[in-house]
Amino acid sequence: MIRVQTGDFDIGKEIERLRADRTDIGAIVTFSGTVRDAQRDDGGAVTEMTLEHYPGMTEKELARIEEEAHTRWPLQASLIVHRVGTLRPGDNIVLVIAASAHREAAFEAASFLMDYLKTSAPNWKRESGAEGERWVDANEKDYRAATRWRED
Repeated sequence: MIRVQTGDFDIGKEIERLRADRTDIGAIVTFSGTVRDAQRDDGGAVTEMTLEHYPGMTEKELARIEEEAHTRWPLQASLIVHRVGTLRPGDNIVLVIAASAHREAAFEAASFLMDYLKTSAPNWKRESGAEGERWVDANEKDYRAATRWRED
């Protein structure tokens, strides 16, 4: 399941929903990303981040990424929640949950989902601070991480 939304999410409640009435799940791996007030390259702190997306295209790509994870690993369930709009330091941005009978599949699928979210999901991030605004792209480290999942 995928969701792109402006509102916040509750990680615990999302896990409860995913595993409700399920006894076939033995491992649940989650990743949650938050806005941090990290030092920018120009020396300033982030005061807010605005995430924009291409409606329809974003959901389609997230669904494709999720489906690929289900073809690679024996997942019982998965969830991707990605927020859009203006967020502040400490706010949730993204949630990935991978559930499987065994931990290895859940860990690998969660890593795969995040690596591909960082590099191929059609959304754009703009950081704002006292020094102004700047667009943030995936970096070389993100792309290198995603290459480990390529099937040649």
